[in-house]
Amino acid sequence: MTRSHLLEARDLRLGYDKVPVIDGLDLVIPPGEITVIIGANASGKSTLLRGLARLLPVRGGDVLLDGTSLPRMRPADVARIIGMLPQSPVAPDGITVSDLVGRGRHPHQGWFRRWNDADEDAVARALAATATAELSNRQVSELSGGQRQRVWIAMALAQETDILLLDEPTTFLDVNFQLEVLDLLAALNAERGTTIVIVLHELNLAARYAHHLVAMRGGRIVAQGAPVDVVTVETIRDVFDLDSRVIVDPHAGSPMVVPIGTRSVT
Repeated sequence: MTRSHLLEARDLRLGYDKVPVIDGLDLVIPPGEITVIIGANASGKSTLLRGLARLLPVRGGDVLLDGTSLPRMRPADVARIIGMLPQSPVAPDGITVSDLVGRGRHPHQGWFRRWNDADEDAVARALAATATAELSNRQVSELSGGQRQRVWIAMALAQETDILLLDEPTTFLDVNFQLEVLDLLAALNAERGTTIVIVLHELNLAARYAHHLVAMRGGRIVAQGAPVDVVTVETIRDVFDLDSRVIVDPHAGSPMVVPIGTRSVT
C-alpha cells in the first residue's frame, strides 16, 4: 500500500504570461481516492493540474503537500510522491519504449543508487499493465497515437508514486482502450491506495470512475463531491451550456448524461 498524502490548494492563483486563469481557488484532493476534474475547454482543468504538480509557477495562494508548501520542496522529494502525465508529452528522438518507461524510475535513483532489480520489476509491471511489453524494443516515434499514449501511462506507472496526476490520459484511445486504462487506474487505486487525479472530457466515464468529481468553469469550481451529487441537469447546464437528461448508468449505477440536441428525433 502507498502512503496517504494530503494535496490541497489554498486561494490558488495561476495563469500564463499576463493572462490569469485561476484566481482564488480552494481544493482538497481526497487521499486514497480517484478525483476526476471535468469542464469545457478553457475552463482551467489542465492549468489546475499543472499547478498541483508544480509544473506551473504559483502566482498567489499556495499548493500544500502534507501541510508543506509544494514550491518550497526539493524537486526530487516531490517527484517521489507526485507523478504527472501531461497532455501531449514529447519523447526524445530515437528513444525506445523500454528506455522511455525506464525514465519513470529516475526519481528513485539518487546520486549513487544504480539501476537494480526493483527498477527492472517496476518497468516490467508497468509494461504488462498497459499491454505494451511487446513494444519494448520499438522506437516511440514508430508507434500509433494510441500505442504512444499507453507507453506514456506505463512511464507514469513505473514511477510508483503515492499520488498520480493525469491530464486526458484517454486521448487518442479507442473506446475499448479508454476503458482498459481507466480500469487499470481504478485497480491501482483499489490495490495500492494510490491517490489519482484525472482530467477527463468524457462525462459518463468521469461519473463512472470518480469517487470525487470536480466540475470547473472559468477557472473556478462550480460543484464538487460524489458523482451523484455533481452530475445533475442544473450543473451540466451551468458547466457546459448543455441541456440534458441524467439517468442511471445501467452497468455501473452511476449517473449518466444524455445530451438533448436541437434536432428532433423521429
